[in-house]
Amino acid sequence: MSYVVASKLKDLVKKHDMMSSGDLADAVSAMLEGAVEKAVKRAKANGRKTVRAEDL
Repeated sequence: MSYVVASKLKDLVKKHDMMSSGDLADAVSAMLEGAVEKAVKRAKANGRKTVRAEDL
């Protein structure tokens, strides 16, 4: 499952005068999934059911 909009990611890369490979969106999505999983664990460890920006 992808969590990022590939066209928006491509636009962001293009803004820096670079090109993006076809597998970039999948890699960014995997990084995002890992970061959110860590944030969820941190929120749970702090006794919360709400994940906050500071958990990232």
